[in-house]
Amino acid sequence: MSRHQIAGDVLQDTPAGRDRVIDLMRVGAILCVVVGHWLMQGVYIDDDGPHRQGLLGLAPWTHPLTWLLQVMPIFFLVGGFSNALSWRRAASDGTTYGTWLYRRTRRLTSPLLPLLVFWSVVASVAGPIGLDRDWLRIAGKASLVPTWFLAVYLLVVALVPFTVWFWDRFGLASIVAGLMMAGVVDVVSLGADHRLVGVVNVVIVWATMHQVGYAWLDGALHRGNRRWWLVLGSFTVLVALVWLGPYGVSMVGVDGFGVDNTNPPKVTLLLLGLWQAGIALLLERRLRALTARRRIWSITVLVESRLMTVYLWHLTALGILLGLSMWTGIGLHAVPDTADWWLALPWWLLVLVAATGLITWLMGRYELLPASQPTVPAVVSLTEVLLISTAIAALARYGLVLPGGHVLWYVPLAAALLLIGVARTSTRRWL
Repeated sequence: MSRHQIAGDVLQDTPAGRDRVIDLMRVGAILCVVVGHWLMQGVYIDDDGPHRQGLLGLAPWTHPLTWLLQVMPIFFLVGGFSNALSWRRAASDGTTYGTWLYRRTRRLTSPLLPLLVFWSVVASVAGPIGLDRDWLRIAGKASLVPTWFLAVYLLVVALVPFTVWFWDRFGLASIVAGLMMAGVVDVVSLGADHRLVGVVNVVIVWATMHQVGYAWLDGALHRGNRRWWLVLGSFTVLVALVWLGPYGVSMVGVDGFGVDNTNPPKVTLLLLGLWQAGIALLLERRLRALTARRRIWSITVLVESRLMTVYLWHLTALGILLGLSMWTGIGLHAVPDTADWWLALPWWLLVLVAATGLITWLMGRYELLPASQPTVPAVVSLTEVLLISTAIAALARYGLVLPGGHVLWYVPLAAALLLIGVARTSTRRWL
């Protein structure tokens, strides 16, 4: 079958009411995150072994670029659009909350299983095969950092019935309320230096950005000049907070350059997301015309079918190549932000694309879900979400090796066993 025939089948199978712009934005956002991660990691090898020296810390001139490269808010935006649409359909069809949550999160958690098993095995055999703790600490931590997104996103998805009700009742006021609460949390946490208070914004910021997706779905931001006001207003306030306040310019976490905007998320990150959402709304017509092209749409759908695999494994590909460089002595010797590093970067990115593509080809099957899905009680779905979110949040925060050198191999193994156990129990008991 030719590529044109495949593209035709993809277009023919697309439901008439599907919003292709949302799919294009989802794919674009994740691929932008992938490239951004590869650029920012800054791993290299010298006579003392592997090192990780982030590009943002070495090159402050790159900080303004993060206003474009930090696109994780876009993923929550399109997630809100899709999740609200899915929940409303499920509610009208009589699907229970537990079953809906199980089906909604399975696509996200299934590709996580092989990643956790992989790092559980690697953590156990790294020493015997000659990979030292420094490699495990750097590669393991870098590879598992992206899982923070799943820990938060699963919780936000679990709250969808409540947040949709909140949106239906209060409309745009629900977004304004989230913005104000995020600001208050920042004032309290930064003013009193209570970091734990700031953690509350993990839910407030991302749930509010998710709420903006509801506004997009219902057309609440398309009326009059609201899109322009959203762009100009959010950008003006964001610039003022960064220029006059304590917040750093970088919208990706980096130490030593003002208040970290991402860990935990600050009101500035929410404002960045609102600005990006406004720009996307202004470009919506052009993006829709772009997705009407047969080749663009077929590529979008094909990439989206393996998108979580690409996201979860792209930094593991970097870790594997780091290990191969240590074994062979080839590559990754240039210090980040030097002339040699920039000259080698295009070739290195090509190698990473090839490695990630190979891994995606091998592991992408875990994104394929069975046609028949089990009916699952709400308590089972919620328990799974809470346990998985807790486990992967710990991995994203600490990696596989604690400062004292203790290997946390049992954490991903426990999470993997949890996923297997829940999947088997659900299939056997509720099919």
